[in-house]
Amino acid sequence: MRPSETLDGELCVGGIPLTRLAERVGQTPFYAYDRHLLAARVASVRAGLPHGIGLHYAVKANPWPALVGFMRPLVDGLDVASSGELAVALDAGVDPMHVSFAGPGKREAEIAQAVAAGVLVNLESFREVELLARASERLGLPARVAVRVNPDFDLRGAGMRMGGGAKPFGVDAEVVPLVLRAIGDAGLRFEGFHLYPGSQNLHGASIAQALRQSHELVVRLAEGASSPVKQINLGGGWGIPYFPGEQALDLAPVAEALAEIQGSMASEWPACRLVLELGRYLVGEAGVYVARVLDRKVSRGQVFLVTDGGMHHHLAASGNFGQVIRRNYPVAVGNRMDLTEREKVSIVGPLCTPLDVLADRVELPPAYPGDLVVVFQSGAYGASASPQAFLGHPRCAEVLV
Repeated sequence: MRPSETLDGELCVGGIPLTRLAERVGQTPFYAYDRHLLAARVASVRAGLPHGIGLHYAVKANPWPALVGFMRPLVDGLDVASSGELAVALDAGVDPMHVSFAGPGKREAEIAQAVAAGVLVNLESFREVELLARASERLGLPARVAVRVNPDFDLRGAGMRMGGGAKPFGVDAEVVPLVLRAIGDAGLRFEGFHLYPGSQNLHGASIAQALRQSHELVVRLAEGASSPVKQINLGGGWGIPYFPGEQALDLAPVAEALAEIQGSMASEWPACRLVLELGRYLVGEAGVYVARVLDRKVSRGQVFLVTDGGMHHHLAASGNFGQVIRRNYPVAVGNRMDLTEREKVSIVGPLCTPLDVLADRVELPPAYPGDLVVVFQSGAYGASASPQAFLGHPRCAEVLV
């Protein structure tokens, strides 16, 4: 669902030809996010899932305030991972009852902010029980809490595993009964559980299996809770295809598993809400990163396009954000989309490091200074996940179209 429309040989983003959009933004490099694609992805998720599943947006995927503000009315809630993201969510006008706060290293001040705001805190340690109890007593507000569980299984096929084995995230499943007892003793307002086994998974059957295992685990753990379970957040981890050979996620097995879980919950906890939190899957394909070619250099037969953007703006595309073996994101020369001639080039940035590579030896139309290079699949973990202060180059812009 990435931008694909062209006009007179130019890629259009949000219906606007790329060179015109660059003039409108007033600078390169920039990120552009397509409103239509964002809304269409949310609609397709809702259409593909059983009715009644709560759909949350994981702000960490892209916390740019304008985008979060656009997503807020499309989804049922927001999930945040810091007080900064919490401020963005609250400024967007979301109901605090539909905000959850996760993270393994919450500062005491952040915990107090979360309690004061009335959001659900996914606690991850005994330390957080104590801090939440102190904040609740001081503010005269019972903290709303869920236990983030580190499950006793792995999410097969995940690009990054966030649960199973020894992890800094959540409470080990075997320790959860003790944490539940501490929550009851502290007088906190227990509401449910949160599990997030992994991310960037393109295998629907694997996600479905993890959902079923998560539900079975929660049913066992809930026996030690001091009050009824009101919400189960089964995380997300749905991936998008970045590289050749990768296929889009098949939602059919995921939907089947969720329908089964819903059926079981109707008898187990009829008042309980089932929630998914999706980030990359909702916004990743709706964004592009655009940089301008500054120089065309040939070094010992290899063509380099040197641009004004690079790893300081788009760390993930450079391969330095979790890739073990570097692979190229899909790229294009956005103002030369109609050319059939191809040459092998490497696209690099302006930084004084050999790591500053946006694409290595890719087949593209010949490009020259002034042309616009586009990196697709750039709506998630882009500007906010990159070291924009590195070497003192200007920050990139962001625009919603």
